[in-house]
Parts: sequence; structure tokens; C-alpha cells
Amino acid sequence: MDLFERRRAPFFFLALGVAGFVVASAFVGVLAASATTTSSVLTAVKAALKTQTGVHLVISSKSGYSSTSVVADLGTQSGSEKYSSGKVTISIEVTRTDAYVSGSSEGLMSFLGLSASQAKKVGSDWIAAQAGTSEYSKLKPGTTISAVAGLLPKAKGTTLSSEITNGTKLYVLKWTTPATATLPKALNTFAVSAVGTPLPVEETVTGPSGSGTTHFSKWGEHVVIATPPAASTVAYSKVMG
Repeated sequence: MDLFERRRAPFFFLALGVAGFVVASAFVGVLAASATTTSSVLTAVKAALKTQTGVHLVISSKSGYSSTSVVADLGTQSGSEKYSSGKVTISIEVTRTDAYVSGSSEGLMSFLGLSASQAKKVGSDWIAAQAGTSEYSKLKPGTTISAVAGLLPKAKGTTLSSEITNGTKLYVLKWTTPATATLPKALNTFAVSAVGTPLPVEETVTGPSGSGTTHFSKWGEHVVIATPPAASTVAYSKVMG
């Protein structure tokens, strides 16, 4: 399997412009003025996401004695992600022109599928892939804000309720993900702000052997990626060569 095809998705600029604010506010009005349904909430969230330029994610999960953490900042055209689970660590940086991947030997081997010799060749450097390559196109979607929309369920099979948490009203979406050949059945709970712009606040996934939680914050943040120096990068073709 290709190096970048084995990259696991996390589950995951400017403040809102006037036009974006108007769009988001319009959907808030629709939710407030009519009967709120699962479909209307999902439609409003999708519309609100299109107005956003950045978000900060903190993901934590535990299965048995193993724990995993992911910290990410997703923008519209760039983003970063840091994955950690024991000795397995991976960092991903994506800009408009390049994508970079770095990590521990264990991370490069088990997470990205490199051989021991390939991981040794990379060392502490960053693997670089340019925009326009298949490797870049596989990495970019998971590190930009468009990945958040992919977490949303379909209206069918999803229940809607509301609750007050820490004084804030939330819409809560719940659905069950059926078991597959590689993943067990899981219960998903997705909380969305019911006040102001309807944006994700928290997602929890619970399965038979563990659970994971994603916290969303800093909506509208400026995502700035500090690219590694050229001397600390190695081209994808050289790693595979």
C-alpha cells in the first residue's frame, strides 16, 4: 500500500466576513422561527461550516490500556495535526503548496507503513510532497476544515434532542454506526451550539472496547503553518527510492 494511503484520518486565516455572517445568521433565524428537526440542524451546521476559516480540535481516546491524543488546527487551505499514542508519534503540516510528515520511527513504520530502512532514512526529517501530487491530495482533506463536515451523520437514523451544559443550550445528535470488517459498532453523540452560529462543540464515540472525544474550539482562528526548513526535509520520491 502507498505510504500516504495508510494515513489515518482523525475521526480530524480570517475572522468571519460580512457575507459569511449574514449566511450563518440566516440559518440561525430558520432554526429559531420554525420547528427544529434533525434535518434542519444538519443543514444549518453545514451552512455555518462554510463560513468558517479555522478551528482547533483536541481528540482523546482510550481502548483498554492504550490511549491516543490528536491536536489539530484546521484552516480552509492549510492545517496541522499531531498524533500521539505511546511511542507512536506523527506530525502533519499542510500548506497551499506542500505537505510535510514527520514522526518517531515507530510512527513512521506503524502509522505510515514505512519499512525500518525507510524510517531510518527519514530520521528526524520531514517527508515532503508538493501540491499537485497524489500524496499531497491524500493528505490535504484531513487537515482542512472540510474534514469536519465529513463527521456529520445523515438525517435518517439520527435522533435530535436539546440540553443545557454549563449554562449553554446545545442540540445533541445521536446515531449508531454499524460494525464493519475492521471497526465495531459504535454510538455517536454530536453536540452543536443552539445559541448563535450552529457550530460543533463536542463529539463522543463509544464502542465495546473504548471511547473517544473530540472538542472543537477557536472557530474562526487564523491558521498559520510554519514550514520546516529545506535542510530538514526529504522528498517523498527519495524515501520510496
